[in-house]
Amino acid sequence: MAQAKTKVLTAHVPLQIAEKVDQMALRLERSRGWIIKQALLDWIDQEEERNRLTREALVDVDAGRVIDHKAVQAWADSLDAETPLDPPC
Repeated sequence: MAQAKTKVLTAHVPLQIAEKVDQMALRLERSRGWIIKQALLDWIDQEEERNRLTREALVDVDAGRVIDHKAVQAWADSLDAETPLDPPC
């Protein structure tokens, strides 16, 4: 089985975060590098999804599929009321 090519990345992190990484590594019986790699993969997935959703939302805006801000604000303000407004469409 061929070894995947890798690249070493270096980052300065606050001591508190480094200590949490060390604690997690001990608890999971994994290396510090494994913990960092998993966290980085999860963050990249999250950012890629955020980017996808943003592009999707911009398509809706360009197509005119938007809800007036005042209607959303009125709905949000009504949520504490005894009979809140229906969500705007």
